[in-house]
Amino acid sequence: MHLTNEQKIIGKENFFATIGSEWLQRNLLKEVNSKELKSGKGLGARFFGYDTIDKPVRIAVLGTGDEGGILIGAINPAYVQVVAIADIRPFNQYRAFHGDESSANARARTGLIKKYGWKDETEARSKVRVYGDYKELLETEKNITDPDKNIEAVIIGLPLFLHAPAAIAAMKQGYHVLTEKLMAHSVANCKEMARAATLYKKHCATGHQRHYNVLYDHIVKILQSGVLGDLHYIRAQWHRNNKPGGDSWKQPVPAEIKPDDGELTGKLEDLLKRQEAKLNRGGLKPADKELLERQIAQTKAQLADKILVSGGDYNGFKFKSAEQYGYKHEQLKIDDSDKIYDRPAAEELIRWRLFDRTSAGLMAELGSHQLDAASIFIAAMHGGKKQLPLSVSATATRTIFPNDLNANPIDRDVDDHVHCVYEYAAPNYNKNDELGKQRKITVAYSSINGNGFGGYGETVLGTKGTIVIESEKEAMFFDRAEVNQKTKITAKGAGNKRQLNVTRPNNGEEGDPLSAAIALQATFGDVSRGYCEEIEHWAFCIRNNPDADPTKEIELNNPQKQKVKLLPKCYPEVAMSDAVIALTTNIAAKLGKTIDFEDTWFNINNNETPELKYLANDNPELKKFYTPDLEKY
Repeated sequence: MHLTNEQKIIGKENFFATIGSEWLQRNLLKEVNSKELKSGKGLGARFFGYDTIDKPVRIAVLGTGDEGGILIGAINPAYVQVVAIADIRPFNQYRAFHGDESSANARARTGLIKKYGWKDETEARSKVRVYGDYKELLETEKNITDPDKNIEAVIIGLPLFLHAPAAIAAMKQGYHVLTEKLMAHSVANCKEMARAATLYKKHCATGHQRHYNVLYDHIVKILQSGVLGDLHYIRAQWHRNNKPGGDSWKQPVPAEIKPDDGELTGKLEDLLKRQEAKLNRGGLKPADKELLERQIAQTKAQLADKILVSGGDYNGFKFKSAEQYGYKHEQLKIDDSDKIYDRPAAEELIRWRLFDRTSAGLMAELGSHQLDAASIFIAAMHGGKKQLPLSVSATATRTIFPNDLNANPIDRDVDDHVHCVYEYAAPNYNKNDELGKQRKITVAYSSINGNGFGGYGETVLGTKGTIVIESEKEAMFFDRAEVNQKTKITAKGAGNKRQLNVTRPNNGEEGDPLSAAIALQATFGDVSRGYCEEIEHWAFCIRNNPDADPTKEIELNNPQKQKVKLLPKCYPEVAMSDAVIALTTNIAAKLGKTIDFEDTWFNINNNETPELKYLANDNPELKKFYTPDLEKY
């Protein structure tokens, strides 16, 4: 849906008026206003049922690249203290300490120096132990027994194919885990992680941060209130402008790694020359000069990745080659093309999202976020119980990359377009009834490259209203398709029989300005995407439920005195469900067929997986690979 500025203003005011209504979130929002709660100062605690902790959890960050950097930038030092990091790229070690200056958006990845108020990298390195391979960190850290220095937990921002081995090794050694999404590279890996969490009694959370996004929590309350009516359709998308020569997943690499890199050959070297020439010309304002100097230092660190070709010393640290770290130099021939793509091991490391061995493509990196959001919304219609999808149909293509197969070999084996449709049970679904089995909620999702029109977000359609969410930051509410109408929430009846309705004010009336003002004040400013809150809650659960006892509960400070499990919101059963959906979608697209989901795939203790059914065939090695087996770790 593409709205005019005037319609967006109306939609946002309607959303504020809805959540600020006396029938929905008014009392909570008034408390937020009175206490001036912000992320890290009680907002997450008030919304998601946790409190401050007496002592920060000591953690290591395994993988400090893009995703690890986002999580470092979201840290609240009152909850976690980073005492060790591991990364095998000079560039990522640099960003761990200094943050990312490559763009305005990237600056949200605040480095450890700024996060903890250290004066420079020398002081930071005196506080943080630095490793290359995560295995080296785990092997060395187990010998540190000082209760004020040893680590208690790890955050994992490694490439997807390393999530399971790193998480299981960490839990086996006694550490709690928070891993970036997707949970793991295969459903078998997910089940292995979940079983390890139970066996070793450790929290194993996955970073689907929408579970901790206040905006999405408001929408859940709207759905539960009945204001939206019967939810029957969700449309989600993540469209990007990525094209050959401008692909965020195909970062430029030093010329030493790939001397003939097509349109990216020498791009980093040219960037450094331009930056240094600009600095030498002078005439910059002090703030601009400081920013440029930081950008130059960052480009030099990125160029230092050339050491991954054969290994060596950089900045006082001894790096191995990418092949020694387990990455592969391969001659890629994809599909029926006769073109050969020479891919050095260091390229697989740096551009890992482009290759099936290390990544699961668009559905893992982008789609899993939004399918998780759809699951949250659908669960709200089922009393908060997460629903398993019924089926998925999908298609995926490599439409944009490469732009000319005659001139260029295919430089990836993940797809650049994916389109899929899911069916979920509506609350009155009944598979044994002719009409009841038609009662479904449909979810449509697309992720494309080449054109970012529409950006990313979700549109949620009910019989009474429509919610439009943009970039996890803004939401709009409409009376179905009435995008030019202001709305007000009214109530009919009382108690359990009370019914909320969306009404349109009479001509000349201004919706519900009081409710809108209360909500606007409580949500004014930069809306947290939920990363900070997910880390805070994870740390709170570690401190208050160190054995990850699934029966342990905490009483929320709300009028209902509701009790909830003292577990991260995206614990293994929840995270694995999201992974099953994303990974099965890839299979449906690969096979070009509709796949019905099976309950056994979502059962941690059952060895059945979608890969085992559809990809293993009669190959003994593949059957072994796709069968969960914790003993192999």
